[in-house]
Amino acid sequence: MPDPKAVDITNITTILLWYWPFGQRTALEGNVCRERFGIPNCILVDDQSLFFRADFVVFHSRKLINGQQRLPVHLTRPQKQRWVWYSLESPGNNGNLKPFAGHFNCTMSYRLDSDICSPYGRLVPQNFGTGLTVEEFIPKNKSSLACWVVSNYAPHHKRTEVYNKLKTIIPVDVYGGAVNKHLDEKTLISTISRYYFYLSFENSISRDYITEKFWYNAFIGGAVPVVLGPSREQYEAVAPKDSFIHVDDFRSIEELGEFLRKLAKDKQHYASYFNWRLKYTVKRFGDWKDEFCRICPKVSSFQTQKVYDDLDAWEWK
Repeated sequence: MPDPKAVDITNITTILLWYWPFGQRTALEGNVCRERFGIPNCILVDDQSLFFRADFVVFHSRKLINGQQRLPVHLTRPQKQRWVWYSLESPGNNGNLKPFAGHFNCTMSYRLDSDICSPYGRLVPQNFGTGLTVEEFIPKNKSSLACWVVSNYAPHHKRTEVYNKLKTIIPVDVYGGAVNKHLDEKTLISTISRYYFYLSFENSISRDYITEKFWYNAFIGGAVPVVLGPSREQYEAVAPKDSFIHVDDFRSIEELGEFLRKLAKDKQHYASYFNWRLKYTVKRFGDWKDEFCRICPKVSSFQTQKVYDDLDAWEWK
């Protein structure tokens, strides 16, 4: 890693990661942002002694909330330094943010209106050339109707209520920690590929909260996602409207179940849910270095004096 103490940093943006999310530290040898992601004039560091030279300091919300870390308010912040609040949690899992009012200048989360949007996944345009057909993207080993992978099974979740109704109408196989049928990353995708539909049910219904259950489990797993989360409009902001089935599109869970049963038998109609594969590939959440280096290309769009006087209100809006 270039030593910011020893180089001219006039035209370089230095991003200081105050601590690693979930303690998952990775090496920062070399100029990570340039060498790995093609982002020039950007240095990612995790040496807290560089605080006074950092343009941005990133704080992962989880450790602040549970008291494992504290904001360095005892240090005198450089006038132009910006603090970044980072979280991929839904509002209900972020705890009380009121104590952090007035400290942060930027938000970084899955929310589309964040200063730095860091989604769980996204579609990237891809030129596949000519000759490909939709059928080539549909796994050939489909033998069962629907499945759900869940670890956090709570009776009060809306998704639990929907599942309990849906399983009385169509067969739904369940995997994950909740039923002691664990799948590693390799068996997860191969298992889901055998199903026509995957229940991409979020544990929280929150604005723009669309997680790996949609992007990875369903899309990369090769099953049509049946989604329960934010509104259809918010899903359509990040994915084609005919690439998923929304629970809210139906007057009842019985109607949803019958639709899925019929759709699985209609090969042409079912295949239409994979039309997006002719134009896009899925880019899932990268490693932490990838995400934090992406701050630099956004620098010119940030408001210089912006401060979140009520971070909690922003989170819940």
